[in-house]
Amino acid sequence: MLRSLDIRDMLIIDRLELSFQPGLNVLTGETGAGKSILLDSLGFVLGWRGRAELVRAGAEQGEVQAVFDLSADHPARAVLQEAGLPEEDALILRRINTSDGRKTAWVNDRRCSGEVLRRLSDTLVELHGQHDDRGLLNPKGHRTLLDEFGGLGGARDRVRAAWRAMAEARKSLDQAQAALDVVRAEEEFLRHAVAELDALDPQPGEDGELDARRRLMQGAERIREDIARAAQALGTDGAEGRAVDALRWLEDAADKAEGQLDEPIAALGRALVELDEAGSGVARCLETLSFNPLELEQTEERLFAIRALARKHDVAPDDLGALATGLRDKLTALDQGDEDIRDLSRALSQAEAAYDTAAQSLSAARAKAAGRLDKAVMAELAPLKMDRAVFETAITPTEPGPLGRDEVGFTVATNPGAPSGPLARIASGGELSRFLLALKVCLTGTDAGLTLIFDEIDRGVGGATADAVGRRLAQLAEQGQVLVVTHSPQVAALASHHWRVEKRVARDQTLSTVTELAAPDRVDEIARMLSGDTITPEARSAAQALLAG
Repeated sequence: MLRSLDIRDMLIIDRLELSFQPGLNVLTGETGAGKSILLDSLGFVLGWRGRAELVRAGAEQGEVQAVFDLSADHPARAVLQEAGLPEEDALILRRINTSDGRKTAWVNDRRCSGEVLRRLSDTLVELHGQHDDRGLLNPKGHRTLLDEFGGLGGARDRVRAAWRAMAEARKSLDQAQAALDVVRAEEEFLRHAVAELDALDPQPGEDGELDARRRLMQGAERIREDIARAAQALGTDGAEGRAVDALRWLEDAADKAEGQLDEPIAALGRALVELDEAGSGVARCLETLSFNPLELEQTEERLFAIRALARKHDVAPDDLGALATGLRDKLTALDQGDEDIRDLSRALSQAEAAYDTAAQSLSAARAKAAGRLDKAVMAELAPLKMDRAVFETAITPTEPGPLGRDEVGFTVATNPGAPSGPLARIASGGELSRFLLALKVCLTGTDAGLTLIFDEIDRGVGGATADAVGRRLAQLAEQGQVLVVTHSPQVAALASHHWRVEKRVARDQTLSTVTELAAPDRVDEIARMLSGDTITPEARSAAQALLAG
């Protein structure tokens, strides 16, 4: 609910403070008194696009502040949270326009953009008038209005979920098909490469082992002769045999040496052990160096084959095994790909069927809701002296999407047999106002805490029709707050709160003022609206009768 509006130096307003109340609030005054300026100022602080020049002549800047009361579940709170702005029960919007055109906005004393203001305004205020393209005249919002009227939020959510599931299923199928196409394009290469790798079967570390073996065999001939001599020198015909003889001789003489040979004998025994180990090692080396010349050739052939295959695939020799595993996985995916595609295709078909079911259900529910809305609007048009007019909610097929497969538009025909068309194109000014009011009365349950503003929506009507308009505005106001700019005394008489807008001249400046009217003043204002500048006793009496209801 709009609690207050504070305007400084805007157009012909120098300073104005207004406090609004729940219920039906009306603003009256002569044409040109400044009623539209109030709406321009409110639109400015809400971020709406309007007049370029708003600052009062001679002022450095203009400023507007609006205060709204927010309920605990008001949708504006979600906007505040998303924008990272302070969230309080009182929402304070302030916007400044300097004389050079710069605009600055604050929300609860925090700087913000005009876009945030506009998003907040969508949750705070709804403007209706003959030239309004933000509210009921905007066909882009008709489908949502119908869904909210029919309570179809759950069905719409199911369609949106089914659309997302269908999109995900289609994406998964497309990705799998694209990946399969890539693998299939290189199938011949994959099968040849895997066969080649499987035939060679290179093992991790084999390259290093083969290289070491090759180098050993290449150098074996050069060192084998020296090692063989060493083996002979260490063997029984060499050092080991001589040491054995020496040990036997020493042991024979030990009994007569009085212990002097014990240490030499022990040392010689240890030397024999070391000589035996040395001889065994040399023998093993000679055995290793003994090879068939064909083995060198085979070792080189395998080493060169491994290295050539590694160069071919641009990997290290030790990575050939991992490469083979990866290529085999691709072939496995290729072999299983057709089955996967069939599974994903079935999943997509199921998702499409689920979407079709949900969309058909929503379309049927919309058709029923449209019928109820048409009957409700037609019932409202009769008291508004438009009982010959025809209102119809047109539902036409459109491309499938997350909100279903229906395009929704509110159409009217002002007389039986006349062609129907969109509200804004078919109805005249007064007719359009009444259509909008009848539609708004029927859709009032969808307002979610909005302050409703009607700008001269009663233009072109009078008498009993104006009274019917006023009573429907009052009916809307019972559920919240309605602000009406009006020239109709019948509408003004039904208000809970009444303001008069006037122009005055002070120091050669024309300024607009707004005064809240008490009961006696309301009589005079409504009498003026009835009779003009000269208030007659008859007009005052008629005004009192209107106020008495």
